[in-house]
Amino acid sequence: MSKPAVIRFDSHDTHPDDLQAWPEIPAADLESGSPRQRGVEYFADAKLGLTSGVWDCTPMVTRMGPYPVHEFMIVLAGAVTIRDAKGHETTIKAGEAFILPKGLVCQWRQSEYMRKFYVIFDDPSGAQAPDPAALKVLKIDVDHDLRPSPPPAKDILLSDVPTQYGHNWFEDPTGQWTTGIWGSTPYRRKAMPFPRHELMHLLEGEVTLTDPDLGAQHFKAGDTFFVPMGANVEWHNPVPVKKYYSIFIPKA
Repeated sequence: MSKPAVIRFDSHDTHPDDLQAWPEIPAADLESGSPRQRGVEYFADAKLGLTSGVWDCTPMVTRMGPYPVHEFMIVLAGAVTIRDAKGHETTIKAGEAFILPKGLVCQWRQSEYMRKFYVIFDDPSGAQAPDPAALKVLKIDVDHDLRPSPPPAKDILLSDVPTQYGHNWFEDPTGQWTTGIWGSTPYRRKAMPFPRHELMHLLEGEVTLTDPDLGAQHFKAGDTFFVPMGANVEWHNPVPVKKYYSIFIPKA
């Protein structure tokens, strides 16, 4: 079994043809279009129902129905409009991010080529939202006010204690999967096993993650990467950072 390690995501901006062909979307799920979808799965844990990677697709319109999974998406190219059962429409364009909760009755309306990063939680427990009628498209506002969050413990730091802040946009009914925005002043943390699965997309700043055995990886604003649970990494952001996060912490 390979050692957990940081995974750098490739947006395939330069060579989109490197994406792999995926199975056809069933005609019964479509209202219009003959979409061709492709992708690369960078992380998968079938037992948890957690997958993450990059996906692209030609135009399509799906039938109105409940969304089958919890999904966080960062649009890399193109755009999509999500129409809910009440007729309300939300359009998400390149550079924007959104969440579709499992069970949301909606329609995917894509009039152009689209490419995205994704994190999917296909919850095997069958847990449902307390009020399914209240589910909605969650388009993340990067300028939303952020609240103070607890900093790392002093005994794991190799720097002064940072000031940190964030906003959690969504938590699934099991309490294992959360997605939002987080930021921090500069700090450095000791190498230690990462306590969760997390996709990060840097909106501002830069960070270096160093595995004592595998070396350092440097990320800057616009980069996306996945840190699997158990990866042994040191964190160092020499300048302030701000990021999207999608975190999964399995319950025992």
